[in-house]
Amino acid sequence: MNAEAKRFVQILVRDFERNGLNLTASKREELQRLRAQIDELSFKYIQNLNDDSKFLLFTEAELAGLPPEFLKGLDKSENGKFKISLRSHLVAAVLEFCKVGTTRRMVSRAYGNQCGEINVFILESLVQQRHKYARLLGYSCYAEYAIDVRMAKTPKKVFEFLKDISTSLTDLAMKELNILKDLKKKEEGEFPFGIEDLLYYVKRVEEQGYDLDFGEIKQYFPISVVLSGIFKIIQDLFGLRFEKIAGADVWHCDVCVFSVLDLGSSELLGYCYFDLFSREGKYGHTCVLALQNSALTSNGAQQIPVALLISQCQKDADGSSGLLRFSEVVSLFHEFGHVVQQICNRASFTRISGLCVDPDFVEIPAQLLENWCYESYSLKLISGFYQDITKPLKDDICKSIKRWRTSFSALKLKQDILCCLFDQIIHSADNIDIQELFKHLHPMEMLGLPILEGTNPASYFPSTVIGYEAACYSRIWSEVFAADIFTSKFCNDVSNQQAGMQFRNKVLASAGVKDPIDVLSDFLGREPSIQAYIENKVKYVL
Repeated sequence: MNAEAKRFVQILVRDFERNGLNLTASKREELQRLRAQIDELSFKYIQNLNDDSKFLLFTEAELAGLPPEFLKGLDKSENGKFKISLRSHLVAAVLEFCKVGTTRRMVSRAYGNQCGEINVFILESLVQQRHKYARLLGYSCYAEYAIDVRMAKTPKKVFEFLKDISTSLTDLAMKELNILKDLKKKEEGEFPFGIEDLLYYVKRVEEQGYDLDFGEIKQYFPISVVLSGIFKIIQDLFGLRFEKIAGADVWHCDVCVFSVLDLGSSELLGYCYFDLFSREGKYGHTCVLALQNSALTSNGAQQIPVALLISQCQKDADGSSGLLRFSEVVSLFHEFGHVVQQICNRASFTRISGLCVDPDFVEIPAQLLENWCYESYSLKLISGFYQDITKPLKDDICKSIKRWRTSFSALKLKQDILCCLFDQIIHSADNIDIQELFKHLHPMEMLGLPILEGTNPASYFPSTVIGYEAACYSRIWSEVFAADIFTSKFCNDVSNQQAGMQFRNKVLASAGVKDPIDVLSDFLGREPSIQAYIENKVKYVL
């Protein structure tokens, strides 16, 4: 048995054991009962948020600063006031654009107390059931169970990781916070700066510090131009050629299929379906799905991997391909990272192939590819004014986008780490007072800023309820490793095909076959480090 087969068997046995293989029949029944209770509680928590129909009423003056097109899309009450429901996209818009501090505070407080005590009680019950589930399988707590199959391996490692990053960025975060406090004092007088002011004053400082109008920039990102540029970048980096298949059998006329070939040998490596445009009844998120993984068949032939990229791009009124917001461009690059990962993997077993790799590792290729959205070379490849696509973004705009990327990044990251710590603590210990925990953690991580009175973030924290329980840290983890790879191998030459081919052959091809840390260390020539991630955060300080 070779090393890959041995690893496959070990993972397979581990999966069965984590589902109760070694337990007695009665304990397996208890495990199933706990699993059902966990699923029911998770569903109820999310359902409560989805069913929350509360809204606030404001006059146009109380919503000063919000774009006219935003106001046009709002419902009105009988007395003519605008309705702001507690949906995240509406709340985010108010907190980012509204000039009126009292409005921001009211919206933030209402949003921060959704489903209040009900969801807090559900979360407390949910965490208790998770601990019971983990202990039945021989773990001391749920965090230990969840992280055991991840790169981090232990909760202790996660706490150390989060603490190291948080400590390294404290000084910069304090400088950023003082800039915001000074601006609020200048514009609103002596009213104290609160967490509800963060988005608005970040936006205000960015308006003054960067010459960027993302509404105008959108005109430089026709979907066809962006896709053409991405294909070119992936071809130059990884030696992959995408060829559209005419007349392919697809489930909707908007869907297209590409064969993915090796640039040098023309060997068929895989297929990718693109279902990019929004339509009624379609799955509503952007993601990549593995339709078929790479594997060795019984006759020794290599099974061809197949990927599906689903997005929600909008068409113009005449049905032609529309324009992408810059955030959608970044999202598309991210998903292409998953496509490349799915196509290039050459594992012999589907269980460890493509996207079926360590969950702390799976986002690294996608996070890595996002870096090309901020480099002048690649920005020019993927942009072209919609009325004349021969005119890409100007140099000064490209440079501003790169600087903007790290704007207030330390303070924003502190917020993320706060949530990660909360998630990790409640899944690492019993009898935690969830409401008091957030009140305690908030000023510690947010440089003295208290939690907004009357709010309880634990009541609207879906990521720790379903999908990322005890693993909220994982996104930051993958960003750190992606930053190390980009800085070490591509920072000085974003079209470095030698490094790109090494990444394809050493990392993408063998991910899942070997331990992820060993795979990355082999590619980097050393163990991965957080240093590049930290240095990138402080590179473009206002």
